[in-house]
Amino acid sequence: MDLWNATAFTRRQFLHRGLTLASAAATVPWFLNNSVLGMSAPAPGMSSIPGVPEDHILVVIQLSGGNDGLNTVVPFGMDAYYKARPGIAIPADRVLKLDKADGVGLHPNLAGIKDLFDDGRCAIIQGVGYPNPNRSHFKSMDIWHTADTSATGEGWLGRYFDAECCGYGKGEGGRPDAQTNSMPAIALGRNAPLAMEGQRVKPIAFETEDLFRWVGQDVHPALGDPYLAIQRRGADAAAGEDNATFLMRTALDAQVSSDLIRKAVRTRPLVQYPGSELGRQLSMVASMIRAGLPTRVYYVQLGGFDTHAGQGGAQGRHAGLLNQLAQAVKAFYADLRVQENDGRVLTMSFSEFGRRVAQNASQGTDHGTAAPMFLFGPMVRPGVIGEHPSLTDLDDGDLKYRIDFRTVYAGILEGWLKADSKKILEGTFKPLPVIRKA
Repeated sequence: MDLWNATAFTRRQFLHRGLTLASAAATVPWFLNNSVLGMSAPAPGMSSIPGVPEDHILVVIQLSGGNDGLNTVVPFGMDAYYKARPGIAIPADRVLKLDKADGVGLHPNLAGIKDLFDDGRCAIIQGVGYPNPNRSHFKSMDIWHTADTSATGEGWLGRYFDAECCGYGKGEGGRPDAQTNSMPAIALGRNAPLAMEGQRVKPIAFETEDLFRWVGQDVHPALGDPYLAIQRRGADAAAGEDNATFLMRTALDAQVSSDLIRKAVRTRPLVQYPGSELGRQLSMVASMIRAGLPTRVYYVQLGGFDTHAGQGGAQGRHAGLLNQLAQAVKAFYADLRVQENDGRVLTMSFSEFGRRVAQNASQGTDHGTAAPMFLFGPMVRPGVIGEHPSLTDLDDGDLKYRIDFRTVYAGILEGWLKADSKKILEGTFKPLPVIRKA
């Protein structure tokens, strides 16, 4: 049967069957479209959309479970901290003191991050949250992912790709312009996060390169090598919108996506990474950046921060997680520096909420509200941004937020990705000046 003349083989069937990679959570978008037919691409670091810097990359590290901000950025100068946490507080003599930051420092296991801070490549944003905070993991994470306190709609990064990437809305009749295409966001993990889900552009998600492979041939023999479809259909077919063209184009994009990513992540990293899961994920991201993949956003995750019991202080469960974070981020930027790519990569870490000020009876902490965020890279405005929230003026035992997280997003969108934050965040949030002025 000729696939391209088959009327029974529909788009829906193809999307449900043909775009399933070995990683069940992976989604494969159109990212090359007509450009794979031989159309010229912009030079590296240049964009055919004026003002959009395609060489700028954002890496997001999600700390899942609600990271305890008070034992991460430690307010050792506040007596109330030690009164509220007699069993899990970090002793003042163990805190990594920060230059020009009176009374606050880092957990002793964050030495790698302190090195970046001392080198001017780290910003710590204090007291980040949002109005009427929600203490549900799922609801609060959705709020951060959608940048909407109703926790509804597309992801904020998905809206960024819809609005700024791949030429959507830029071409004639609203069609994509092949010259403006770039590869969509890539998530390392079983599922792509809501933050990356847009209306038009879907992210790629996979756990390992071995699981990320094209299996179109399992759906139909003609999909075994979608490159052959180009020769059969011809370049003129790309302009059409018929069912066969859709299948051809989607098959091709999936194949190229799989091939490029698998080849990229198999390259040996330039530095030694820790053996943690986060270290492995960031090593893969660094390899893809080194290979020149035209991807503007990567997303990785570190879980386990729901420390209701046995949290520990300078040692223990939470300390181990912070050690993983610091070692992985330090290795990542060492790798990028050897590649001479560190100036292209901004990294942001966040968690869905912090923990309550007082420890509980199980030597842990319960769900709270505001917490610090970290930004890494030589482009950030270094140092501590914002004042630490009060430990005595509380909201039912929780910190009162000082900085709305959407102002941080706006600062990244406007200052780094050069995008319209009002359009993407669907509201007006004054961009926090987190990026150095050129």
